[in-house]
Amino acid sequence: MSIDLEATLKSVEDIVYEAGAIVRHYHDQADQIEWKGENDPVTAADKAVNDFLVKKLTAAFPDIGILAEESKDDLDRLNYDAIWCIDPLDGTKEFIARNGEFSIMVGLSLEGMAVLGVVYQPVKEFMYSGIRDEGAWLATPDGRTPMHVSATSDPKNMRLIVSRSHRNPIVDNIKQALGITQERISGSVGLKCGLIARDEADLYLHPAPGLKEWDTCAPEAILFGAGGQVSDCWGRPFLYNQPDVHRHFGLVASNGEAHTRIVSLLIPVLNKQGLTFEDAW
Repeated sequence: MSIDLEATLKSVEDIVYEAGAIVRHYHDQADQIEWKGENDPVTAADKAVNDFLVKKLTAAFPDIGILAEESKDDLDRLNYDAIWCIDPLDGTKEFIARNGEFSIMVGLSLEGMAVLGVVYQPVKEFMYSGIRDEGAWLATPDGRTPMHVSATSDPKNMRLIVSRSHRNPIVDNIKQALGITQERISGSVGLKCGLIARDEADLYLHPAPGLKEWDTCAPEAILFGAGGQVSDCWGRPFLYNQPDVHRHFGLVASNGEAHTRIVSLLIPVLNKQGLTFEDAW
């Protein structure tokens, strides 16, 4: 399947900008919260943005399948070479807390690989976008500029960014193994990877299950576009449009300068916690 990625990116950016207005509308109202599971809230904003994005992307790109967090996955997407991976509100807890650290994420996977991504932070009106191996950009109310990761190559000098709502206790052991002393906290996988793409952080670790394809597709495409790298905690690349969408083996996102070395230092820490390459966690 051949896709004009530059033209597609522009169309997706426009659609996601529109979705941002929906988020801001709900942001100014009292929350309507349901629970999909323990510690897993979903708001009316999640559902409204999900429905909007599915409708608009299906109309604009009828030959591309859909995997969306708040839509039933009937596996019809497996019949497509390309799919949209949609997270209508990455960082729902941050949305509920009204701290601004949440985003709308739309990624495109083609033949199992993340190739294009848009991550939009509607409160700040920051849009991160990228095409794998071609480039990444940050658009703000002041304009649009290219992004590129840092050149920091020694792990101990890297600026680690960790989750605000899902910080795993293993992270402290990993910091010690890598010699890292600088830590920053943020919500949203997309925003954390965006900070690496724009050289405001160097490394993000999620050494636990819980993420799914819609959490990683857009951030991965953007970070690779900015010169970075993404893998699971054992250094394996992510595959998309799989029957099982879970990321059972965590995530490592970096500036790419020492990714292999970081993974090699990370694995012994995970092994001490009883987590191995073969585990499904």
